[in-house]
Amino acid sequence: MDTVTDRIVTITDTALEQIIALRDAEAIPDLHLGLRIAGVTPQGFSYETAFLHPEDVAETDHVEVHGTLPVAIPADSLDDLRGSVLDIADGGLVLRNPNTPTSPGGGLGDLPPVELSGTPEEKVRQLLAEQINPAIASHGGIAMLVGVEGSKALLQLGGGCQGCGLAAVTLRSGIEAAILAAIPEITEVVDVTDHTAGANPFY
Repeated sequence: MDTVTDRIVTITDTALEQIIALRDAEAIPDLHLGLRIAGVTPQGFSYETAFLHPEDVAETDHVEVHGTLPVAIPADSLDDLRGSVLDIADGGLVLRNPNTPTSPGGGLGDLPPVELSGTPEEKVRQLLAEQINPAIASHGGIAMLVGVEGSKALLQLGGGCQGCGLAAVTLRSGIEAAILAAIPEITEVVDVTDHTAGANPFY
């Protein structure tokens, strides 16, 4: 594990305050924020965040400390995350990344395109079953469609995604981007999961 002073990402004060509050609410000592590139979507990179026990941080991970928050970034995500800013926008965490993908990566963008047909609700269910859930299953997650209201898709996250205070970041940056890119009838994706009911995920 390489703890260095050179920072790969910047976390704004408001974002750092919110993340530390989420971490402290877990009541588990010494949690790190894990941040990595999860894949590539038509919108660009998708990201994954989770709170990690120190023993779940790999020896090859880059670790940088923001205030009282250690942030662990896998070696293969360093170049693609360098210069990014983690901030608050529209009530949720967002990652502003100056880098763009040069080639398809793992995660959601690594799967072949899916031919979708039927109603918007049927298209969302097909996309979840054939592309999104196989991609997030490797780290214990599953996304389920609760329903479609107009142009809004209501999703519930289960498995590794449930119970994570940072699941909204994963939803917004990865799953939401994939749905909006593939299904033009859907213009908004809402996480309706009860995150107080599940265990904290780690990837």
